[in-house]
Amino acid sequence: MMLKNIRNKRWIIISVCMTIFLILAISIIKAESIIIDDIGYNLISKYLISDFMTPIVKIVTQLASPIFLVILTILLMVFIKNNNIRKYICVNLIVSTILNFGIKNIVRRTRPEGFRIIEESGYSFPSGHSMVSMAFYGLLIYLIYKKVDNKYLKNCLIFLLSIIILLIGLSRIYLGVHYTSDVLAGFLLGISYLIVFVSVINEKF
Repeated sequence: MMLKNIRNKRWIIISVCMTIFLILAISIIKAESIIIDDIGYNLISKYLISDFMTPIVKIVTQLASPIFLVILTILLMVFIKNNNIRKYICVNLIVSTILNFGIKNIVRRTRPEGFRIIEESGYSFPSGHSMVSMAFYGLLIYLIYKKVDNKYLKNCLIFLLSIIILLIGLSRIYLGVHYTSDVLAGFLLGISYLIVFVSVINEKF
């Protein structure tokens, strides 16, 4: 009964996330930007953007760059001895990246213009940094939850990685390379993908 309830909750979360994702996708296909895009950027530009914060945000956003994630994955391969975990981390990064690339090329939304702090190429929806960070760091959170026995260390690492995911998403809006809806869609898709991925590998632990 408990296992059934857990599975039901997972499908409910996926259903909610994908419903909101589809609403966002349909909305941005009909219009170049939607109301949450203006609200999100206006809040960040009013309260966060400054000469002090910009260099920090540029560093934060690199935590989900392809080069950094590849390097981090290689380092994890060196220090993690469990072959299954090593395989899952690699497969997760590859599949989430391909999935994001595929959806971007279906929707083909152009990036915001006029207030970019950095330059980025490619399409905008959904945010690759947001989706892949949710999938990659989210999987690490799951593995830490399952494998780390020290409760204090476990909670600290989970909190830190959760904050990193959130900050990466915010950094994309701050830097002007994504709309708020891109980031939200990336998170929603990343959560849905992660739940499915974890459900598949959970039987191996």
